[in-house]
Formats: sequence, structure tokens, C-alpha cells
Amino acid sequence: MKEISGIPLDKIDDYRWSIPRSYKPGMRVPGLIYADEKLLKDIYQDKAMEQVANVAFLPGIVNNSLAMPDIHWGYGFPIGGVAATDIEEEGVISPGGVGFDINCGVRLLKTDLEYDDVKDKIKDLIYRLFSDIPSGVGSEGCIKVSPEEEREILLKGARWAVEKGFGTDDDLEYTEENGAMPGADPQAVSERAMQRGKTQSGTLGSGNHFLEVQIIDQLYDQEACKVLGLNLGQVMVEIHSGSRGLGYQVCEDYSRSMAASLAKYNISVPDRQLACAPLTSVEAKAYLSAMKCAANYAWCNRQCLMHLTRQVFEKIFGSSWQELGMFLIYDVAHNIAKIEKHKVGGKEKNLCVHRKGATRAFGPNHPVLPEKYKKIGQPVIIPGDMGRNSYLLAGTEKAMQETFGSACHGAGRLKSRTAAARSIKPDILLKELESKGIIVKASGRNTLVEEAPSVYKDVNDVVDVMHNAGISKRVCRMRPIGTVKG
Repeated sequence: MKEISGIPLDKIDDYRWSIPRSYKPGMRVPGLIYADEKLLKDIYQDKAMEQVANVAFLPGIVNNSLAMPDIHWGYGFPIGGVAATDIEEEGVISPGGVGFDINCGVRLLKTDLEYDDVKDKIKDLIYRLFSDIPSGVGSEGCIKVSPEEEREILLKGARWAVEKGFGTDDDLEYTEENGAMPGADPQAVSERAMQRGKTQSGTLGSGNHFLEVQIIDQLYDQEACKVLGLNLGQVMVEIHSGSRGLGYQVCEDYSRSMAASLAKYNISVPDRQLACAPLTSVEAKAYLSAMKCAANYAWCNRQCLMHLTRQVFEKIFGSSWQELGMFLIYDVAHNIAKIEKHKVGGKEKNLCVHRKGATRAFGPNHPVLPEKYKKIGQPVIIPGDMGRNSYLLAGTEKAMQETFGSACHGAGRLKSRTAAARSIKPDILLKELESKGIIVKASGRNTLVEEAPSVYKDVNDVVDVMHNAGISKRVCRMRPIGTVKG
């Protein structure tokens, strides 16, 4: 056993570490952290491991309070945290286990273009993407909706966009949940949240949200790449965005109101940011209905963003997006809670799986996967920083057994935004990136430095842990050549 910042850790193997239940009276399950020795040194710099232990107090939690290798401090749950609660055993749902940017997620498009096709046009392409796609705090989109249409979006998700001509049915097939969770109820969403969302469809957002043009520079799994139609040198597009102000407001509303549930249901947790309610309660059902609305809004948003991206490529390359081969590989959610069936102690259970900064990573032959992907497992998209790499992985059966079919969601922050602003010069950063062949456009200088490569862990290290632990396997790696930041 080793101890880090007063927290005992049992080493299970080179990629797994356990926080024993004995660390804190009241922990119902151990904590389980996926990391190697190198990443552990980064993880203990904030209070994320303490949060892993705190999550283990939730009523109904099963197996372990999980932490992915990109773990860092968050609201209630750590970012990179996963926890499942058993509905039949007084299991709860916690807004802090989903987060403020509900269904922040990533979609990955392939193209038939190669690097030689874009190298002389990359600056024009990035500048046009920046000008045609609204980004940044409070940005408003060119896709305008009425109050009635906004309610439709909350119910239909990405299908609303497809029905408006902003995509195809194939896009829905390759989107998690087919782009909409059933059970959404706009009546559970506050007027303030509706107001914040009505002008933000088809907008990129701020902070770590981005749109990036990438080149595949490494293939790992030839069989999976063949299924997906991927080759070395191929141009890819990655879109990272979420539910914008609407999702933020839903979390804020319910985090505040659900705090009263702790006393009402006699629930004891060490952090009020873990405010929660039994899944059978009125409070939990209302939050779940509102969260689904925000999740559906996010899927619609990314569908609209993809439509606008395809339009820009059409303008720059003078061909239709279909002729350019701009087809969706997959769209995955990061911040979400879902009712799923998983085996616990050899028995199939209905669980509420919280994924806070974590990606669903279902293994081969899972019934919810598109037929095309059942042989290889669910595509798992892992964005890095704008100066290194991103990855496409595939879910595994081991993930189903150990992590409720969950994997990491990115590189994970090392430095706070404040620390980044103090130590990084935007002009120097832009020159460094351009020297690597990476063109960047950002809506503000603050965003640029807050998202500099040096403020993140190396995504290569994070993915190595997931691959070597058997939770998700590497399919291919991409390097950025142009990035639009919110």
C-alpha cells in the first residue's frame, strides 16, 4: 500500500489503484482509479481522489466509485468519474454526477480527402469555419427557432435537425441514443433555461469546446479500421460541444433544489455538491426528465454544427459533402446519467450510470450498437489538446465487466484556467502551434491560453492506460492541422 496526500492506495496492477472502504467511515464501496505511476503524480495535485472517496457514500452505489486516467477536480464528482447506483437498492441520482455541461460530447467525421488535398487550403478552411460557425461565450447561431420549435428540440434531439434538412437518417444511426433520449419533458425545464437555449442551436460554445481538422497518423487495429473505412493520411473532423447555457441552467436549478432532498430522504454525504435523491422519488424523476431535455438539445446542437461544417467544406472544395465522403463515424456523450442493464454479482440489474467526463464504451455485440459496429465494439472518441493528438478507440467486454461500459473522455486538465492565463503568452503559443503546422482561430486570447497544450495531461499517456488496462482498445490516432476554439 502507498499513501498519497493522506489517501491510502492499494496497487492492484500497473494500471489500477484502489482506495479502501476503510479510508472513510461511510464509504459503501471502494474507489478504483485507472492510472499508471506517471499519471498518479498528476492526479494527487488536486482533490480529485478525495472526491472519488466521497462519491462512494452515495446510497445504492455498486462495485466501485470509478475514476478514469484523465480525472481532475470537479463539482461533486471528479471530472473523469463514473458511478452506478442500483434502482432497487435505494439508488440515487446526483446532478453533480452529470455536471453543468450536460451531454458535452464529441462527434467524429471521416472524409475522402487526404493531407495533400487540404494542406494548401487549411488556413482558408479554418478561417471560414471560424467565420461561419458561431463560437464563444453567449454566441448565437444562425439557426433560429421559435419557442414551439425549442420544445420540439428538447423532445426530438438530433432528429429535429435532420427533419429540417440538417443531415440524414444515417447520422442518427451513428449517434449515441440515435440522437435523443426518450422520457424528456420540457415542463421540467425552467423558463430561465429555455431562454438561455433558444438562440444557441448550432453554436460551438467556449472553453474546451472546439472544431478540429485532423489527419490520421497511426493505425493500430487494421480490422476495425477496415470496418470504419479509415486509412493513413485521411482527413478527419472532430466536433466537441454540448448543451450550452440550457444545460448549465438545468444543472444549476436542480443542484440547488435537490439539496433539500438530503434531509428529506435522510441521506448523508460528505459534500453537499453530491446532493441527490432516490431514483424513485419525484425530485429524481423531474431532474432526469430535464437532464434528458438538455442531452437532446446537445445532440441537436452537434448535428447542426456538423451540418454547418459540411457546408463550409462544400464551399472550400467545390463538391457536395457526400462527394467529399463526409460521413459520421460516431457521436458520444460525456456528461450524462443513464438507466442501463449491467451485471452485478452475476445478476443483471437496472442501474443509473453516472458518467461525468467519461465516455460510454460498450463492447462488441451489444444490442444498442449499430449493426456495422457490433463486431468491433462501440467507437470511443478521445480528444486531446490542440497541439498533440486525438484517438479513436473501441469499447471492450472488459469495460462491460469493470466500468459499466465506460472509458476516459479526453486528456484531463493539469493547470487551472487562472494559472494558464498567468504563465502563457498567446502570441508565442500561436507561433509554436503554427511551427507544428497547426492553424488556430479562437474567439478570444483568454480562451487560447486557457486551452494551451501545456495545461493538459498528455493524451497519449491517458490512452495507454485505457488500452493496457483492457478497457478500450486503440483503433487509430489523429494529429491536428487546424483548430477552431470557442
